[in-house]
Amino acid sequence: MASSSSYSNSPCAACKFLRRKCMPDCIFAPYFPPEEPQKFANVHKIFGASNVSKLLNEVQPHQREDAVNSLAYEAEARIKDPVYGCVGAISVLQRQVIRLQKELDATNADLIRYTCNNNEMPSGQASARRMGDDQGGAGSTSLGQSPSDFYYPSPWNHY
Repeated sequence: MASSSSYSNSPCAACKFLRRKCMPDCIFAPYFPPEEPQKFANVHKIFGASNVSKLLNEVQPHQREDAVNSLAYEAEARIKDPVYGCVGAISVLQRQVIRLQKELDATNADLIRYTCNNNEMPSGQASARRMGDDQGGAGSTSLGQSPSDFYYPSPWNHY
């Protein structure tokens, strides 16, 4: 938890922004230190000081820091993207996960094809190929691995 600015000469970022005296029992002081004025400015712009004060008074003391961090994150996201806020960032990340999972699935399919092609070679060529794979090749099948040992289906690409 951030240290309270009520013990120093400088008011917390909230009291400084609101141009009021920072009292020893200031609800904002532990969470909006004077070194982070933009944090409170963003939260105030999106949620309002009165709403944040009410929320902090209703939340258990051990949960207040998490609440302030969530408010600050959402406020910053809303300033960057007024329509979607955090949901926009989450959506972008979900699409990225889906794209990467499809890429991984395609790579696994290529690996299965490669492994199957190695197993279908004439016996002399296949054993020579396997001997080379024993030196650390990615497609080694001499350790009793089957093509299905390389494929890991994804829960994200089944929409």
